[in-house]
Amino acid sequence: MQAVFDEHGAFTKPVGGQAVLPAIGETAMTASDQRAPVVRPGEVRFDGPEPNYDDAGLVFIGRVRSPWASRDECPKNLSDARERGQPARVEIDARWRGALTGLGVDRSVFLLTWLDGAERDLAIQAPRHADGPRGTFMLRSPVRPNPIGLHLVRLLTVDQQAGILTIDAIDVRDGTPLIDIKPYLASIDAPPE
Repeated sequence: MQAVFDEHGAFTKPVGGQAVLPAIGETAMTASDQRAPVVRPGEVRFDGPEPNYDDAGLVFIGRVRSPWASRDECPKNLSDARERGQPARVEIDARWRGALTGLGVDRSVFLLTWLDGAERDLAIQAPRHADGPRGTFMLRSPVRPNPIGLHLVRLLTVDQQAGILTIDAIDVRDGTPLIDIKPYLASIDAPPE
């Protein structure tokens, strides 16, 4: 299935042969929508009071536009996303577009995203796919003290002037904030054999 975007660059879903733009309420998700109502058996929250999370000074440089309007629709990982065959787009805010200079088609890059709405208080999690509880730092779950997503994607198109990157796949909800883009360099990023 081919991805469809409207004139504003927002992802649209084919329905009955026609593309329709999801309503804002369908793509906007609050933290309470993202959170599980109860902790699963085996899960443990971090001790102590919740930290002050406004100390990092992060700036969102854009947004990811994906086919996935809710957490339930979202692929579990990039491998699953690629199997679904749905490209996505990255929209870079005007101020940051000059930094796209040199990015080219068919290049791999890391996208760092802010997984807004994710819980931040589980030290031990009980994933559905695992045989038992695991420490948060052993998982790729969005539930973590700093919900930063790391996604290795391939660039299909680059429009620096418009600030639009088309990518092969993504495993985040539509509208997820983008923190940074970094090139994948096999000579330094590939682990030693």
